[in-house]
Amino acid sequence: MNFYKKYGYIIFLAFLVLSLFNMALASIAVICMIAPVILALLGKGRFWCGNFCPRGNFYDNIMKKVSPKKEVPKFFKSTILRTFMVFFLIGMFSMGVKQNWGNPAGIGMVFYRIIVITSIVGIILSMLYSHRTWCNFCPMGTLSSLVAKVRRKNVALKVDSSCVGCNLCAKKCPMGISAKEYKNSHITNTECIHCNECVYACPKKSINLDTNL
Repeated sequence: MNFYKKYGYIIFLAFLVLSLFNMALASIAVICMIAPVILALLGKGRFWCGNFCPRGNFYDNIMKKVSPKKEVPKFFKSTILRTFMVFFLIGMFSMGVKQNWGNPAGIGMVFYRIIVITSIVGIILSMLYSHRTWCNFCPMGTLSSLVAKVRRKNVALKVDSSCVGCNLCAKKCPMGISAKEYKNSHITNTECIHCNECVYACPKKSINLDTNL
């Protein structure tokens, strides 16, 4: 896992380059559309987002170095924007696939075009705010969070009583979640992507994964 979290972005870059030689290969991006929701259905919440998403890994390893790490504006976390993104992108994808049905290269181009455009948006936002600003309104992340809320089950981090409320965790969290709000309890916020940045940032080692859940 540590190796992947350090070099997983290579998969994202390889996808962008290799698909240009055979656009049908771009259809492999369907994995990143289905896997997040499947893991959420299995009770893992947005675990995919913080651990397996190749583009998310790119943000963590590349864009984080140039990001000003500013707080993400509330608009990007709003229900209105997130709902719009879900219906808009899935709608565009569905129409594109329907129009190119029977044409593997055409379908691949639909995937590729959506990935490239949304990645450009994500990169621009990374240079303006937090490196994972896109993740706050990513359609698949939104759906995964919704599934986690419906299932009422989520991989949770436990915040011990030793928490002093310094809020260093919130400053490191790409989703802006403050662990101090869950002192003596679990971080049950379904927007948590389980990147463990809060665990590494806590000077008191008060945040730990509860393996009993």
